[in-house]
Amino acid sequence: MAYQPNNPLMIQSDMSVLFEVDHPDATTIRHVLSDFAELEKSPEHVHTYRITPLSLWNAAASGRTLEQILDLFEQYSKFDIAPNVIQEIRDQFDRFGLLTLTREGDRLILVSQDPSILRKVFRFKSMKPYVAEWIDEVHVAVTASNRGRLKQDLIKIGYPVQDLAGYTEGSPLPFQLRESCLSGEPFALRTYQTVAVDSFYAGGSSRGGSGVLVLPCGAGKTVIGIAAAAKIGAETLILTSSVTAARQWIAEILDKTTVREDQIGEYSGAQKVIRPITVATYQIVSRNSGKAVQDHLNLFNERNWGLIIYDEVHLLPAPVFRVTADIQARRRLGLTATLIREDGLESDVFTLIGPKKYDVPWKELERSGWIATADCREIRVALEEQEQINYAAANARTQARLAAEANGKNTVVKRLLQKHCEDQVLIIGQYLSQLKKLQQQIQAPMITGQTSMKNRDELYHKFRTGAIHCLIVSKVANFAIDLPDANVAIQISGQFGSRQEEAQRLGRILRPKKQENQAYFYSLVAKNTKEQEFAMNRQRFLTEQGYAYRITEALPAESDQVTKEVNASIASLDAYRQKKRKLEE
Repeated sequence: MAYQPNNPLMIQSDMSVLFEVDHPDATTIRHVLSDFAELEKSPEHVHTYRITPLSLWNAAASGRTLEQILDLFEQYSKFDIAPNVIQEIRDQFDRFGLLTLTREGDRLILVSQDPSILRKVFRFKSMKPYVAEWIDEVHVAVTASNRGRLKQDLIKIGYPVQDLAGYTEGSPLPFQLRESCLSGEPFALRTYQTVAVDSFYAGGSSRGGSGVLVLPCGAGKTVIGIAAAAKIGAETLILTSSVTAARQWIAEILDKTTVREDQIGEYSGAQKVIRPITVATYQIVSRNSGKAVQDHLNLFNERNWGLIIYDEVHLLPAPVFRVTADIQARRRLGLTATLIREDGLESDVFTLIGPKKYDVPWKELERSGWIATADCREIRVALEEQEQINYAAANARTQARLAAEANGKNTVVKRLLQKHCEDQVLIIGQYLSQLKKLQQQIQAPMITGQTSMKNRDELYHKFRTGAIHCLIVSKVANFAIDLPDANVAIQISGQFGSRQEEAQRLGRILRPKKQENQAYFYSLVAKNTKEQEFAMNRQRFLTEQGYAYRITEALPAESDQVTKEVNASIASLDAYRQKKRKLEE
């Protein structure tokens, strides 16, 4: 193939793909490319994708063909493609179809049209216990209860299985989406939400019914999950990250569907009610021991579930992974903003929940106005002289803590609060002692893991209604907190270099705004410390999504008079806002 200077794809011999996104056919190209390659970086003009065995198996599992990939390369590649790239893609695609799981009555059958493949697979010591019976040279009966573990071990040895054994239908629970919410506001799925649901459902065939949908925070993943449940029309178990998230799911179901209140149960530390739709927390089914944990894990078999939804699937704890391996006959839907797992267990999500069925870049939804535009800034704060001495003498772990709790950050927080005095601000941190010290200085309410659910709900309600403009929150607010009017987040410390946490914290302020659809994300970082190194890694996921971090340095501390003025501004803000609302009324 001759050099094509106007084509936007450059396929490298290391299996990376460079994509010039200003091309007129960029949308069409991205739609195919994202199915078989993982997005690594997405700055303004050239995005980088990575082709991996897992990404290719994902594509094959979702129905993407080898011919479609090669056609994309043929049509849009700028240069000739190295033979090793084409051969690797062929090899991985061919591997996905070599083994198939089917069902004959109560028996699960592993099938291969090539006898040598089955012989090769079962030479592995880890595979021998799965054999119930060699039916013939191309059919092996395996124990149905080992369906998930079999799939895990097959992918570890490089032979992903196509699972066509189907699902139990579950007890029927027909319900519909409303055309208007309980408030009377019109309700309908957005176009991308409909596409996501259809990608998962796949017309009800065995190719659908299990998989992961990847969408940014604020894009309406809860609504997508509810719509998928309505499509299936069966009893549904929903697993969430917290009691607050569980209650938000329940409120959304009642608001947007015909499900009755007596058909929904909450299974958490606060109450344990099991009904046709049950919303449970990961904590209650995994943070106990002995008989207690087994009692909670029995929830998965308590009713004849037709669908299990895993909200924030990237958080899936090990006990839930284990039980999920045993319930492969149930339809399974994973929802997440990012499939990044710091423990590297993305392949377990693939095998036990299902392949990625749909994703959409954050910036694409931002351009369409479905999520807020975000201005991301890193502010570097110098350590005070004594802090520098303490930091130099400390071990690595203590250094990380000292950097996170740098005194100068509180001064910057006060300045930002003055700048955003009419905005809804979340201040997020890792360490309780740091948050309490800040609270004493700015007199803002605070939510931590020790805050009762009643007090949390009251504070969230006041924040939503504008009665308070600033909340200090610990890492309990990293996930699934519905604060649609929050438009400023100030991150004062975090969990080392967690990209996952960075994405989730930005997500707290990305819900679309009623007026100016603009959000501000500030990350305060101690200058010339390990925290500065962690910040680079934390920001990587978001910069790959196209967000640019502007880096500035905090000015030296100014006079006490400035601090007094800032504190006075903060203290009088609530009174000012109340007067303003009365005048508007």
